[in-house]
Amino acid sequence: MTTFGWCMPIEHAEELQKYGYDYIECAVAPLLTLDDVAFKKALPLYVNSAIPVKAWNVLFPGDIKVVGPEVNEEIVRKYLARAVETMVQAGSSIFVFGSGRSRSIPEGWERARAEEQILSLLNIIAGELKGTNLVLAIEPLNTKESNIITSVSEGVYFAKQINDPAIRVLADFYHMDEESEPLDTIVANKDWLSHIHVADTGRLAPGTGQYPYESFVAQLKAAGYNGMVSAECTLNDRDKELPASLEFMKSQWAAQGVK
Repeated sequence: MTTFGWCMPIEHAEELQKYGYDYIECAVAPLLTLDDVAFKKALPLYVNSAIPVKAWNVLFPGDIKVVGPEVNEEIVRKYLARAVETMVQAGSSIFVFGSGRSRSIPEGWERARAEEQILSLLNIIAGELKGTNLVLAIEPLNTKESNIITSVSEGVYFAKQINDPAIRVLADFYHMDEESEPLDTIVANKDWLSHIHVADTGRLAPGTGQYPYESFVAQLKAAGYNGMVSAECTLNDRDKELPASLEFMKSQWAAQGVK
């Protein structure tokens, strides 16, 4: 069954619950970069959230590089182990690997070496996820935010090489629109999709712009996708747009007969 959430700080969980959202998607890096005292104080907010923290984004802080000459595998492994432990404690299902600042290829660094580093990272993550119910969703970003993994098909290219059920791909309506990526790539890569991000024109709230939602949802239906859908965008009038966007999304999905 399709469920709807919003990418927001944990402090807004009760607000989302009030408006009828199913879950909240939070950024993991800001939590993990707190000092120990602040982390221990903050963690219960996620574990005991008013609505479940089913998904996470912003996996790596910008100063932890996963591509290029500054990669420190020991630091990456320790960070990931702590991230997975934290997300398991929160009872989460999905976490997103976007992290454009961490994964972008530095000038002068060979793309082939960058691809090897990303595959190495994904293998490390797959190992960390053994015995958990967590799935990683590789997020294709637009070319203003990253110079590698900029389409759903490219995300699937990396996931296929790992070939592990815990490594899947996200389709983000905003990034797809920015790159003029054909919507039928959703069906073409349906077996690899595990999460969806949405927005609308100007990366604003769903229902406030001209994105072709009817076509987008039709592709999701054709792909058999009925998982989580998170809005990731800027709000101009949260008290109006949060409930209106949920109503809009539910109506778009219902119109296509997607439950």
